[in-house]
Amino acid sequence: MPDAETPTPTALITGASRGLGAAIARELAPTHHLLLGARTAEALSGIAAELPGNTPWPVQLTDYEALARACAPIERLDVLVHNAGVADLGTIAESSVQQWRNTLEANIIAVSELTRLLLPALRAAGGHVVLINSGAGLRVNPGWGVYAASKFALRAFGDALRLEEPELRVTSIHPGRTDTDMQRDIVAGEGREYRPGEFLTASTVARTVRTAIETPRDAHPTEIVLRPIARDTE
Repeated sequence: MPDAETPTPTALITGASRGLGAAIARELAPTHHLLLGARTAEALSGIAAELPGNTPWPVQLTDYEALARACAPIERLDVLVHNAGVADLGTIAESSVQQWRNTLEANIIAVSELTRLLLPALRAAGGHVVLINSGAGLRVNPGWGVYAASKFALRAFGDALRLEEPELRVTSIHPGRTDTDMQRDIVAGEGREYRPGEFLTASTVARTVRTAIETPRDAHPTEIVLRPIARDTE
C-alpha cells in the first residue's frame, strides 16, 4: 500500500469494463486510484460499482477530438495500461482494406495518440507505460496476419517510446491466449469447443502487470512473455 504521506498513484486502464482490463483494474485497485477507460459510461457501470472510489473514464479512443478533451485535465499519471484492442482474424486473401484500417486504428494509432496526449502527465510522474501485446506480436500464425501486423507495430512503438523517453518505463507484455470473452469469440470462429483450461487466466496476466509496475526502479522490465501451461480440461 502507498505510504500515508505519499499521494496515491494514479493508473489509467483502457478497456477496463470487462475481461483482462477488469482483471487488471482489480489487481491495481488496492494501490492505485484508477481511471477506468471504456467506450461508454454504461459499459463501465459494473466495474465502477465493484471498485467504488475510482473514476470512470468513458471515451471512444478513436474519436481523437473527444480523446484530447478527456486527457486535458490529467496533469500527472503514474501508470498507463494500454489494454483495449480488437482481434479481427482471417487470412490475408480474405482480408479487406476496412479490416486493416479498423485493426491498425484500434491497436496502434489510438495507442500512439493516447500516449502522445498523456506524455506531459507521464513525464511529471516518471511514469510507466504498459502495453498489453500478444504472442502474435512475436510470431505469426496462419489467419492471424492482420492482427499480428498490428501487434508487431505495437511492439515497435514500445521500443521507440522506451528509447525516446528514457525517464519513463515501458513494458510490453506478450501473453499467450487468455480466457476472456474475446477468446471465446475467437475459438467459436475457429469452430472448436471452448476449453478454459487451455488458456491463461486473466488474473494471472493481471498479476504480471502489477509485478512489472512494482519492479524496483533500478530495473526496467522491458518485455515479458507468458505462455499457458496445459491443465486438465475435463
